[in-house]
Amino acid sequence: MIGIVRFITGRGTSWLVLAATAIAVGLLFTLLPSGEADEFPTAGLPTSSQAAQVDALLEQFPSADATSAIVVWSRDDADAAASAATALTEADLEAISANATALGAASIAPGATTPQLSSDGTAALSVVPLNAAEANDDIVQTAADIRSAASANLPAGLTSYVTGAVGFQADITNAFAGADFRLLLVTVIVVAVLLIVTYRSPVLWLVPLTVVGVADGLAGVVVGALAGPFGFTLDASISGILSVLVFGAGTNYALLLVARYREELLRSESRNAAMLTAVRSAGPAIAASGGTVALSLFTLLFASLGSNRALGFACAIGVLIAILFALVVLPAALVVCGRGLFWPFIPRVRAAADRASADQAGGGSGFWTRLGRGVARRPVTVTVISTLFIGGLSLGLIGSAVGLSQADQLLGNPESVQAQAIVDSSFSAGLTSQTVVLTPDATASDAADLASGTPGVSSVQPSETADGLTRLNLSLDSEPGSDTTFETIETLRANYADASGPVSQSLVGGTDATALDTRTASEVDQGLIIPLILAIVFAILAVLLRSLVAPVLLIITVLGTFFASLGASNLIFQNLLGFPAFDTNVVLFAFLFLVALGVDYNIFLTTRAREEHLRYGTKEGMVRALSSTGAVITSAGILIAAVFAVLGVLPVVALTQIGVIVCIGVLLDTLVVRTVLVPALVFLTGDRFWWPSRTVKVTPPDSPTDAATPVADPAPVPAHRP
Repeated sequence: MIGIVRFITGRGTSWLVLAATAIAVGLLFTLLPSGEADEFPTAGLPTSSQAAQVDALLEQFPSADATSAIVVWSRDDADAAASAATALTEADLEAISANATALGAASIAPGATTPQLSSDGTAALSVVPLNAAEANDDIVQTAADIRSAASANLPAGLTSYVTGAVGFQADITNAFAGADFRLLLVTVIVVAVLLIVTYRSPVLWLVPLTVVGVADGLAGVVVGALAGPFGFTLDASISGILSVLVFGAGTNYALLLVARYREELLRSESRNAAMLTAVRSAGPAIAASGGTVALSLFTLLFASLGSNRALGFACAIGVLIAILFALVVLPAALVVCGRGLFWPFIPRVRAAADRASADQAGGGSGFWTRLGRGVARRPVTVTVISTLFIGGLSLGLIGSAVGLSQADQLLGNPESVQAQAIVDSSFSAGLTSQTVVLTPDATASDAADLASGTPGVSSVQPSETADGLTRLNLSLDSEPGSDTTFETIETLRANYADASGPVSQSLVGGTDATALDTRTASEVDQGLIIPLILAIVFAILAVLLRSLVAPVLLIITVLGTFFASLGASNLIFQNLLGFPAFDTNVVLFAFLFLVALGVDYNIFLTTRAREEHLRYGTKEGMVRALSSTGAVITSAGILIAAVFAVLGVLPVVALTQIGVIVCIGVLLDTLVVRTVLVPALVFLTGDRFWWPSRTVKVTPPDSPTDAATPVADPAPVPAHRP
């Protein structure tokens, strides 16, 4: 391994590394097949779910190739009170009838578009059946065409809206339109600004940003090429998270490596020798941190939801590529560019007396050293205050809920959501989201009667038959995707299961049943994935730190950060942003990113603390570790928090929630947990923190040898020619 590092950082061989990288990246971009991501995110339910079984069986029905749009006409906006609703006029009804006829001409069932008038006369509704393949080929244009036909020549004050399957799908597709470019642009700007502020150089930031940018582009190409052969379906949300994660993690690793490289440039005249030492010192921490993130992401391959498996596959590959570029390409690029890259604060080798003075000062007298010594004087107080603070934020989880209705999944007020609000007030709330029951032909009447007698079901309409099964279309009273709707579906399924005879074979599916089964599968995934992630984190920390106590304490702090960030985010969501609940997969994804990224910073700190502990003892080693890594880890934490916050540029509630939770969690971990709580726990436990490793006995301060003097110098690193 040391030979590989020497080759990467060598005076002449570093050029070869960059040339080989350029050739390899060019070939991969040219030769790998381009993968296409779906614009509309899908859950990928397991085949054991009733909703998935119904979807599979419906492929045999005549209407398998059909979808529908729902057009609503009203004189009131979505926020109008029912008591103040305005009735449609005769002129309105004539225009609506004419437009419904025009919609029928473009429909696969012209008669179905006949408008229905609400009981209060304030709204009209028309169902427009369409060929699914043709509609989905360009769903946005399909919705636009329907909208144009529905709004043609309407009297002043009368407005048309498009909702239903086509309307919601078009709005979600619009939400992700240009997502890759917007996310990439905002991410690059955020990273560039933070790197310039961190490095205080108008030049240096270009190198890590370029390296990470190439890694991000390569990750997208590789993942796109491998997804199809491995059976994964990618969508715009996965591509967005992948880009954010690669930029965030890659820049994190770059910050740590550059900081250690600059530190070594103060000791060595040879930039090649300085980079060799930097990679040998920081490389294991970067590899362990990135490995923790990648392995945690790979645990999603055990998930039951296809979307979770696809996300884990894509992001794990992205992180591995980010690690490779951080440990191979970035060191070579920095060595090639030379010391002038740090201009105007070019690091120069200190005189031996200055280095000895700084070493005896215990890392200097800067903020992080003072903070470390302050925590060392009052570790109990710091631990109690930090724990109370984190615990207090966790209380924000009281009253939280998981699961958003269909209308709550998009930010802003898109047209489909406005139309749904009008349907809720003027028609049956469940009219736009039909529930499907498939039952044996012989028991169709009994199955329909059982559904009609179930509370929450407003109507039952027998429909087509195929392969010995009859389709029943049910309309529910409650809003699509709401808890009440889910309770009705669960009651339906229980009633059918408890029935006697063939009617017990009835299956309940449809869009709401799919949402319910998705939430159920997500809960199963959480119960499986979260323990796997914790086990992986514990194993990596135990091997890296050679301790059994340290991993337990570090994992406890990361879990505390997770619950505190959820609690703080829940308060923001409910009181400021108006989100009634967490989206289905948000909790699992937030746990994954926060635990993996939170352990990153603890690995950076504690591996340096272990390195210093071998020379100065546990207490002094932690002070020096905090002094050495405090600034760079804080910069890295702020950067990755800002990068994840970029997810909020997309009008999708789930991505906004992930961005906010991870942003808050990373800041908490960086500014509170890693800064004061972990050092306080180390000071409290002392040498027991490294148990069962043997501790190093350090010469006491009152002896002729100063405590700050190393017990044994590390093995000398052969110098390269400058």
